[in-house]
Amino acid sequence: MGSYLNLSVQKEQNALILTINRPEKLNALNFETLSELSDFFTHIKLGDAAGIILTGAGEKAFVAGADINQFIQLTPENGTEIAKEGQRIMFLIENCPLPVVAAVNGFAFGGGCELALACHMRVASSNAVFGQPELNLGIVPGYGGSQRLAHLVGKGRALEIICTTRTVSAQEGLQIGLLNYLVEPHELIAKCHEIINQIAKKPPIQVHYALQSIMASSNSNGFETEAHFFGECMKTADFKEGVNAFLEKRKSTFKGQ
Repeated sequence: MGSYLNLSVQKEQNALILTINRPEKLNALNFETLSELSDFFTHIKLGDAAGIILTGAGEKAFVAGADINQFIQLTPENGTEIAKEGQRIMFLIENCPLPVVAAVNGFAFGGGCELALACHMRVASSNAVFGQPELNLGIVPGYGGSQRLAHLVGKGRALEIICTTRTVSAQEGLQIGLLNYLVEPHELIAKCHEIINQIAKKPPIQVHYALQSIMASSNSNGFETEAHFFGECMKTADFKEGVNAFLEKRKSTFKGQ
């Protein structure tokens, strides 16, 4: 990880807090910001932290969408390539070895909603608003939104949200399974820390295997992936520690080995 123009990174408690820092543009995802996200998630590895909190700077927006000014010159050919690159970066987040919790404050529209969907969990403040308004611009979601939204809330509801372009309040998001938790704005980061602090007590290799198994549930080899990582756990010292601690009726001490 290098130094970034549009991202800030800080270690706090057991988490890395990754902030998209373009508040004057409502944290819109321009190509440079996407490139920086790609660099960050390419270099993250087990041991860097127990988890990542991904949020947006300021109180108005998590990420208000893609930077539409950069879309004006798109052709069918480079449009497809732009979408594939955006999808690649979202897959980097989805396949991150550490759990990624989106701390959603304010607007999460278009690419911002897709960014939140790519995270493993979503915590939103009461002022958060979600939406996929791409059809209003004559396009469709391009960074995986049509796939991940349907997986989370069901095809019928995803079709309605995307095709009507209506917004989804944080309250509705909690009801339909888009969110894990809904909190007041001043509680947002603290709630994310609470989740990651709980995860930090677990064996990190196994947390990574669990993430990979769950993420594979959206494709045809999810059961095979789960079985593979179940077997891989037997290679670790933390597996032996967990079983022995259970049999000896004591608390486990995991070392990430």
